[in-house]
Amino acid sequence: MAPISKECDFLVIGGGSGGLACARRASGQWGAKTIAVESNRLGGTCVNVGCVPKKVTWNAAAIAETLHEAASYGFQIKETAPFDFRTFKHKRDEYIRKLNGIYERNLHNDKVEYIHGRAHLLSKNEVEVVLHTGQKETIRAKRILLATGGHPNIPKDIPGSELGITSDGFFDLETLPKRVALVGAGYIAVEMAGMFHHLGSETHLFIRQETFLRAFDPMVQETIVAEYERQGIHIHRNSSQSKVEKVDGQPGWMKMHYKDKANPEGESIEIDCLLWAIGRSPEVEDLGLDKAGVKQDSKGRIIADEYQNTNVDNIHSLGDVCGLVELTPVAIAAGRQLANRLYGGPDFQHAKLDYTNIPSVVFAHPEVGSVGMTEPDAVATFGQENIKVYQTSFKAMYYAMMPDSEKPPTRYKLICAGPDEKVVGLHILGQGSSEMLQGFAVAVKMGARKRDFDSCVAIHPTSAEELVTLK
Repeated sequence: MAPISKECDFLVIGGGSGGLACARRASGQWGAKTIAVESNRLGGTCVNVGCVPKKVTWNAAAIAETLHEAASYGFQIKETAPFDFRTFKHKRDEYIRKLNGIYERNLHNDKVEYIHGRAHLLSKNEVEVVLHTGQKETIRAKRILLATGGHPNIPKDIPGSELGITSDGFFDLETLPKRVALVGAGYIAVEMAGMFHHLGSETHLFIRQETFLRAFDPMVQETIVAEYERQGIHIHRNSSQSKVEKVDGQPGWMKMHYKDKANPEGESIEIDCLLWAIGRSPEVEDLGLDKAGVKQDSKGRIIADEYQNTNVDNIHSLGDVCGLVELTPVAIAAGRQLANRLYGGPDFQHAKLDYTNIPSVVFAHPEVGSVGMTEPDAVATFGQENIKVYQTSFKAMYYAMMPDSEKPPTRYKLICAGPDEKVVGLHILGQGSSEMLQGFAVAVKMGARKRDFDSCVAIHPTSAEELVTLK
């Protein structure tokens, strides 16, 4: 074992959003001597192969939608060349590299020492870091945070599955596929299916059951599935895949063999892109958890309590590697609260993140926003007789100039519990839902009642006003 080369108060393993937020708060605000270690690019999944480049791509797809819709408003737009995906991709990469640099400067500004290397636990207080140069350092830390995130999965039981890519590989594509198959039913599959479709790819989405986004309210599931089919996305229900193979004489093309509801005996499809979106696993494979005695659950995720403590008294963990709520702002908030509790003194001795009523958005086409309980969850918690559901369905005014057959839906639902009708769930679907949800989520977090919504004067004409005029 190499001799101790560095010592610190706080060692953060993982340079994603949660780890960096915690490191910066511990050092910059509370003065703890902090070291952050990251083996890849700073910013983690969100900045490099997640939220940020995804939203940029969603913006491009939304512009493509707007160009199509412009004709209904009288604009005659002639396309002189197809969408330049390659130029777009390289500009997106440039933007991400800029963010990487900003993250490194922020660490420097908050006096966090940054080490580019791969960290492995040697004991509860010592970590070996293999630097990008191949050299090794051993760091002794009073406290350690494990915030290594996760990575997307590729099925191991399907021959040829390695011919496909994951969400990580999506951002490496240099050209827009002609025909793409996506396998998965979560928000990653749904978002990427929408983006591929609106940018011009023939898009096939393979799901195991009848609907996707199954963690969301049934209203969301049913409406988005129907809307995707109306738009022309091919939904393969009750599907399973058996084999993927290269197509002779067609470089880059492959054939995927599958069964689905419409083809129970089996069928195949030739595609030039296959994207697996079947879930994620924690990034723990070479972390050395066993050497420090850190416990994991059956899926390999690090077990941490509500204060982000593991079973080892000086080792903490948060973010996707724990798998509780895999959202970037959750990891950031948890990281800041942990730093406050560890280094902020008596005023913060009980600081922790409240994991209830966390809002989330799916950048589908149209957007989806959700905070609080789904209707089935509310029924199970309070009983059918103790909840009341208010909902509405309409066509947003933006689409007034379009033919009825081309108007996407807007649907909102409020789920209220008890005699005072406390809002325990809010689900919105339609244009602008991602921006709209944040303010309404504050109200739900504060314990708003239906009467509080009713007492707010509507802003007209907007879609959002429907949430304060529900009957």
